[in-house]
Amino acid sequence: MLKNKKILLGVTGSVAAYKSVDLVRRLTEEGASVHVIMTEAATRFVTPLCFEVASRNKVHADTFQDPLSHITLTADADLMVIAPATANIIGKCANGLADDMLSTSFLSFSGKVVIAPAMNWRMYENPVFRKNLSSLVSLGVLQLGPEKGSLACGDDAVGRMSDVQEIMEGIRSALAQKDFSGKRIMVTAGPTREYIDPVRFLSNRSSGKMGYAIARAAVRRGADVILISGPSRIEAPSRTELVVVETAAEMRNAVVKNLKGVHALIMAAAVSDFAPEARSSKKIDKSRGLALKFRKTPDILSEIGSMKKRPFLVGFAAETGADLGRARKKLADKGADMIVFNNIASPGSGFDVDTNEITLIERRGESSFPLMSKDEVADLLLDRIAHFIA
Repeated sequence: MLKNKKILLGVTGSVAAYKSVDLVRRLTEEGASVHVIMTEAATRFVTPLCFEVASRNKVHADTFQDPLSHITLTADADLMVIAPATANIIGKCANGLADDMLSTSFLSFSGKVVIAPAMNWRMYENPVFRKNLSSLVSLGVLQLGPEKGSLACGDDAVGRMSDVQEIMEGIRSALAQKDFSGKRIMVTAGPTREYIDPVRFLSNRSSGKMGYAIARAAVRRGADVILISGPSRIEAPSRTELVVVETAAEMRNAVVKNLKGVHALIMAAAVSDFAPEARSSKKIDKSRGLALKFRKTPDILSEIGSMKKRPFLVGFAAETGADLGRARKKLADKGADMIVFNNIASPGSGFDVDTNEITLIERRGESSFPLMSKDEVADLLLDRIAHFIA
């Protein structure tokens, strides 16, 4: 998404400026060309040399060193990011003031702008500042943060600049096409747990990475996303409605309860197929041995697939081999519109890794794809779904 994108990064006079060096590093790692514009105050916190080394581009701090740079820099830029954005620069931008390199560049730039405010909580709550901030947001500027946390003064309050990862996600969102705007997407993710007793349960190796990647991609592309997740250590994407469940029955109930108004249901969760017939209310003594009888768990995909009025339905088929037969049968038997097949025995594909190798199986054909990141798989999948729910 960021490859070959030209990004202007404005850095202002805040102690959070040190985080922006890491932001430059991450942007360049993803293929972006970053051009840093610093205010004079910013150079008191971090030297321009740090940003020149990180970006491999000249840093701009003096309006008069290259008098037309505020025009030439912004002419072909894809995005402007101001991080950290102090109360001072927000006030200048909101009121059309242009007395340094960054503020003049802001006025000459006609593209999308992202700001990550950073300041003391007293400044952030000041009504004059809030008016300036609201003015920028009303004009389409994307605001990221600030967060609550430990501030330079020692107080624990709102005013800390968002983490770099959150800013990176905001940048990706700003650059993404909004082809899912107005669409409600439901995604299931992670494993389920079927309890034997209060201590022990049956589960599987799913980490939730694929489902969470789909939810992130859908949010970027403008969708209203509800994420129904089994136990996972992954942080839920911002701007998602998260519903946490444990068992297959809980996941089924959550899906059905939230189905109204959903345009597409993407069932990436690894739902347990079986559960113990009985659950002990006390921890079972291991000295007596253990024999279990099982029952089938609710077949959520089949239940939704049999509904007369239902969303576009996508299921996943994780198999330990390259045979697509079971996945094709699953598409027909469950009433799904699409099955995402992946061979978890293939290197780099399957559970708890960041890559996947998939085949999309539809009623009218199949398409196989090479190994790619799960973020890339998510966008590829949404590209295909967009053809059906546009």
